[in-house]
Amino acid sequence: MFADVFVKNVISQNTIQQILSRIDIVEIVGSFVKLKKRGANYLGNCPFHNEKTPSFTVSPSKEIYKCFGCGASGNAISFVMEHEKYSYVEALRWLAQKYQIEVEETEVSPELRQYQQLADSLYIINGFAKEYFTDTLFQSEEGQNVGLSYFEERGFTEETIRKFQLGYCLNTRDSFVKTATAKGYNLEYLQKTGLVTIRNEQPADNYRGRVIFPIHNQSGKVLGFGARILVKTDKAPKYINSPENEIYIKSRVLYGTYFARHAIDKLNECLLVEGYTDVISLHQAGVENVVASSGTSLTQDQLRLVKKYTNNLTIIYDGDAAGIKAALRGLDMAIEEGLNVKLVLLPEKEDPDSYVQRIGANAFREFIEENKKDFVLFKLEISLRDAGNDNVKKSQLVNEIAETISKIDKAEDFTRQQDYIRQCSQLLKIDEQGLITLVNKYIRERLVKREQQYNKNNPTPADDALSDEAIAAMEAAEAAYGGENLFNPDEKQERELVKILLRFGDRPFSEESQNTVADYVFHLPYDFESLVDSDLVKRILREYKRIYDEGTVPDKKMFLYHEDQDLAKSIALIIEDKEADLSINWKERFEIDTVYGDVAYLKDTISTSNYLILRKIKKMIMENQQEAANLSDMEELKRCMELHQHLKQLEKELTQGLGTVIFK
Repeated sequence: MFADVFVKNVISQNTIQQILSRIDIVEIVGSFVKLKKRGANYLGNCPFHNEKTPSFTVSPSKEIYKCFGCGASGNAISFVMEHEKYSYVEALRWLAQKYQIEVEETEVSPELRQYQQLADSLYIINGFAKEYFTDTLFQSEEGQNVGLSYFEERGFTEETIRKFQLGYCLNTRDSFVKTATAKGYNLEYLQKTGLVTIRNEQPADNYRGRVIFPIHNQSGKVLGFGARILVKTDKAPKYINSPENEIYIKSRVLYGTYFARHAIDKLNECLLVEGYTDVISLHQAGVENVVASSGTSLTQDQLRLVKKYTNNLTIIYDGDAAGIKAALRGLDMAIEEGLNVKLVLLPEKEDPDSYVQRIGANAFREFIEENKKDFVLFKLEISLRDAGNDNVKKSQLVNEIAETISKIDKAEDFTRQQDYIRQCSQLLKIDEQGLITLVNKYIRERLVKREQQYNKNNPTPADDALSDEAIAAMEAAEAAYGGENLFNPDEKQERELVKILLRFGDRPFSEESQNTVADYVFHLPYDFESLVDSDLVKRILREYKRIYDEGTVPDKKMFLYHEDQDLAKSIALIIEDKEADLSINWKERFEIDTVYGDVAYLKDTISTSNYLILRKIKKMIMENQQEAANLSDMEELKRCMELHQHLKQLEKELTQGLGTVIFK
């Protein structure tokens, strides 16, 4: 897997511009959602939540989508990212492939280039192997008699087998490796994928005589394989999995994610089981929001993968002692990630595969709903049963539960934490306040550890002020929960300046001047940092000016499809907001209409900047008056009076619409 830190700057700006020039949001969204034209826009059922009446709108002119049901909004790139759960770079590559644009890459280090080439080679080999094993399953006599018969005995239909791209490896020494090397695949890379091993100094097929389960990443590429033996033997393991390599890291993968991602998104719940066949059987029955941990303990990366789709995780395990112990592993990590974790234990001697085939999908879903147990309370009940009347074990249990609850430390989960404290203190028969004190003790200890770790990694004292990134994230979060309330009335005028720059920044400011609208804005008598109050607008203007100072006047698309999705979403809201026009009083004062067009944009630019300057001057007048009120020195008082007269004259000129164009 490539880390985004490596890939971010790999795609060249030239390629990105080609992609942006080709993007058609109706075509892209229409690839996933059935859209109908409604006036100037398109309407369809939202793919991000279940709805019967369409509330999902796509605007081709604004190049944005908006769901008035769940609030989802964004541009074509963010749609691909959200729908397919891609990173920004993955979405760009998907679009490049769709529009058949060759991806140019910027200069990278030889080490990174080698890493990328190796990873690409492993993906190509795995793709070839997947096709080979599927063909062997369906086309060869042995594949049909052995592999296909096994899958059919498990109750899998041909449609399901093809969906999950299941296969079979012939029970011969080297049929696969001979075919692969004959086609030019590198033997060293074949070994690295685990498909081939060396026996008696000769290459041999590693999965011979086994049925094959390809393991996909979130975009459907094959990362590795699970291979199950069909003949009972003490010498060979039941399952062989691909070894870890540059693209396959077991702790970061959940089997079936590629097939389950849309169902998890829509149902807002992820079911977690243990094995490949559990996932496949449930999918075939119509229970599609399910993935598997492949029999390993849950890892933090796997839990974060779940959280990309939902906060609700329901773990389904066999109802035996081993199943219970397996269920309890990873609990604290899941809590720490902010997941709402439930546990369902199946009847004894049942697993999800056998149980859903025995009782059917509807009964299975009902069983899950009726038997969900809260993970924390379940852990407490099991532990209390084990502790019995042993006071030492009970004391240890109180500490364990307090530490678990302390990991629910996100602000939005405060109520949930308090509920756990109340319920657990009742079950443990201890004082609630005492448990609160113990929970707080663990919270303090963890904060101290975090602080120590931070100071160790960051010896330079950190600035107490919020970073631009943090501010933008807060603004974006506000936007997600009510965009129309994001800006105060004054800020609407600041947004107007952003709109003007994005639409007309490269236009000539006047017929006589070679200066652009952007030149005018960034050479006003006051710096925009002092004219603008909104941290978000400042952030946008800083980014605009950075690109402007590099010699390019950015357009709307560069921001609407910015790789910082929080910034892009804020831009979409600003462009979309119809309330951004000037107030009625302001229009009357300046005697203009704010209708964007070839004639009006110049008036809008002057009026918007004059409004912000006027606001700045009014602040300066107020500050000057406050200073004068506290002065006793006549010279200083005289200076304040002269400044007051000068500022009032500027205020009068601006109010009359007589602002001066000043270029430094």
